[in-house]
Amino acid sequence: MNTTIFISDLHLSEHTPQLNQLFQRCLNQWQGNIDALYILGDFFDVWIGDDDDSDFIRNIKSQLKQFTSSTPVYFMHGNRDFLLGKQFAAETGIDLIEAPQLTQLYGQDYLLVHGDELCTNDLAYQQFRMQTRNPLWQMAVLNKPLAERRMLAGQIRQMSETRKNSEGKSEISDASENGIETLMSSQNQEHLPTLIHGHTHRPAVHEHLCHGVPFKRYVIQDWADDKGGYLAIDETGVHVHELKL
Repeated sequence: MNTTIFISDLHLSEHTPQLNQLFQRCLNQWQGNIDALYILGDFFDVWIGDDDDSDFIRNIKSQLKQFTSSTPVYFMHGNRDFLLGKQFAAETGIDLIEAPQLTQLYGQDYLLVHGDELCTNDLAYQQFRMQTRNPLWQMAVLNKPLAERRMLAGQIRQMSETRKNSEGKSEISDASENGIETLMSSQNQEHLPTLIHGHTHRPAVHEHLCHGVPFKRYVIQDWADDKGGYLAIDETGVHVHELKL
């Protein structure tokens, strides 16, 4: 015990059987052996609503429900699963948390975000993000028939893949210094928390200064193909771990 796990950007779906298997293996290993699991967004490749009744979703719900019977799970929305709501939380036992989330673990402060809000140089994406976080827009989407939402999700996924293939890992898709400084400036300037996020698919450990105060930024490893990663936090600090099937 006395360890908390952080994962992000698993992008699980019915099309990722190997990653689904890897996640199940991790749950089996972690259940009852850690203090808590934090999922910082994009757990699903896409989320079309809590009423999705596919076999894949039912299986994930069952896995999480069993896990949360003994180990708490905290879930933060990402840019792919922002429509995930209270019904899913009730059915699985997870706790939904908002970004930015300041939490204290083992005597140290940690600031948690998904990471897309830090990519302030990508103006087109930030406009899309603002639209999709609008409750009226979300309500309009969720009121559409399930089949129509599945089609819409497929279109969004295809657009994302096309953009990724054409642009690659462009600079504007990474966290910007301005985005990071704006977020950290909202914190107590005498002692800044360690920043943890995903989204950018650029796992690394960064050292920053905000108004002369140093802090670290950990970017969580995304999951793809047959591998992934996670952060483990205990009384000695943050530890980076890799995963493989």
